[in-house]
Amino acid sequence: MNRLLVPLAAVLLAVATGCSNTSTAAGTTRAAAAEDADTVVATFGDRKITLAELDETIKRDLVLLERKYQDEKYGLRESSLEGLVVKELMEAEAKKRGMSEEDILKAEVEGKVPPATEEEIRAFYDAESAKAGGAGQPGLPPFEMIQDRIREYLQAEKQQKAIMAFFDRLKKDAGVVMTLARPAPTVEVAATGPSKGPADAPVTIVAFSDFQCPFCSRVNPTLTQVLDTYEDQVRLVFRDFPLPFHDKAQKAAEAGHCAAEQGKFWEMHDQMFANQRALDVPALKGYAKEVGVDEAKFDECLDGGKMAELVKKNMADGQDAGVTGTPAFFINGKMLSGALPFEEFKRAIDAELVRLGKAPAEAAAGG
Repeated sequence: MNRLLVPLAAVLLAVATGCSNTSTAAGTTRAAAAEDADTVVATFGDRKITLAELDETIKRDLVLLERKYQDEKYGLRESSLEGLVVKELMEAEAKKRGMSEEDILKAEVEGKVPPATEEEIRAFYDAESAKAGGAGQPGLPPFEMIQDRIREYLQAEKQQKAIMAFFDRLKKDAGVVMTLARPAPTVEVAATGPSKGPADAPVTIVAFSDFQCPFCSRVNPTLTQVLDTYEDQVRLVFRDFPLPFHDKAQKAAEAGHCAAEQGKFWEMHDQMFANQRALDVPALKGYAKEVGVDEAKFDECLDGGKMAELVKKNMADGQDAGVTGTPAFFINGKMLSGALPFEEFKRAIDAELVRLGKAPAEAAAGG
């Protein structure tokens, strides 16, 4: 076989079959029958332990396990769907051109992909050398010994990128639309805490956040855009999840609730996120003064730790729901993690609105 076609055929095979590991949860068929929570799993004397009681003791781990399973299943389906689409498009293209699929790939790459230059080869070696601690270190042979292997690797990488670009053109020309949805198990999360939006909104977003987390700050403009776009359709509820390695986050969370006692949560929320580098207690008291709370009542609340247990309760509820980092969002119980763009929130919110038989809103400007 032509040496050019070896990497090309390998790329086509990878795209057509996807990457899978039969030992993973996603590759294992699970029992279709629903488990009965009342099933007795142990008895001794008059004592009977049910499956529901057992699962309650490992609720957090079960949530994370289910989420991992769903993510792996989606990844397997996504890569396999991509391969199935490309396979059929290549078959159609071969029939249209009267050529074999290998000859099509060769025509799309040979002569179009420039060879790796000496500068690129040397730059790649120098970068790998720096990672390994310098030339001559264990595991990194001298340049002269491996430059040909580097050239072949870089050339194959360029060919693979060219093939993927060709596949993208085929999909675009065919008007391919991927509608495979990422599964998201629904988790019961209490929507208790400071909120924005109508109480009877069809979609509720429960946000677990940390005032010292830069990613939580980064997503706030997106949340504002969500509320502006879905004025009557979305309610946003704030709950605390102060991470243990953020030494100011616990007191900042308490300060938010102390301000909420006086109807100033969101003003305090904005002040703390705007000043993430200064969240010690004196600074928190200064922000409280700026937003117009009764200083004596606020100081008494904060210094006395009045809201500490509430913050811990929020944290525990988040952990029970499978939260391991911030920001984390539950959109009608379906989880999104991270400082995601508006489009990700819109996709999830619109899916909920459609499910409930309501029309999605048009996107508002901003973000």
